[in-house]
Amino acid sequence: MEKQAILARVDHTLLTAAATWPEIQTICDEAREHHTASICINPGYVKQAAEYLHGAVPVCTVVGFPLGATDTATKVFEARTAIENGAAEVDMVINIGRLKNGEYDFVRDEIAAVKRAVGTKVLKVIIETCLLTDAEKEKTCDLVCEAGADFIKTSTGFSIAGATFADIELFARCCRGRCKIKAAGGISTVEDMEKFIALGADRLGTSRAVKLLAGEEAAGY
Repeated sequence: MEKQAILARVDHTLLTAAATWPEIQTICDEAREHHTASICINPGYVKQAAEYLHGAVPVCTVVGFPLGATDTATKVFEARTAIENGAAEVDMVINIGRLKNGEYDFVRDEIAAVKRAVGTKVLKVIIETCLLTDAEKEKTCDLVCEAGADFIKTSTGFSIAGATFADIELFARCCRGRCKIKAAGGISTVEDMEKFIALGADRLGTSRAVKLLAGEEAAGY
């Protein structure tokens, strides 16, 4: 697969707690140079990054991250504020405990509420697949699609594991084109990127892609 075709699907990511503004500037510059799909950063840098990029690359941020355990009103406020500050995309984490309780209406309604807050901007929904059974993943595919989200996303990259090929196959089967798919967390080789895309991933969330595709060693998530 052509290098640029992969980069065009990459959310170039830096979500560590200790990320500094010079480090955010670096990923902005790399994203602009390599034409990635977006940069994905924590909310505190969204306004600065959006002003720095001047629309050259979309800014993506996270909501309810990384645990998903904040209440709906907080997630809605975070999402609305992020959009006001210049974010074009929001990746929210579902309330995983509520899902495991079988509170499906709650999970669906919360996703829908955040989607209303982002409006025409892109909403990706992180379900943290490593914490779910296959049956729970299948049910959540329906909830995400029914709520009107634009993407379903595997992982935060901050839990016990990241994306797997089996998860992307499950998403592709269960979502059936009703929403797009993002693989994130633990993508560590160019071959991984190519396989995730071949299996149906429309986006890849990774901090390593730019370096890996340049033939360099890369650590991260």
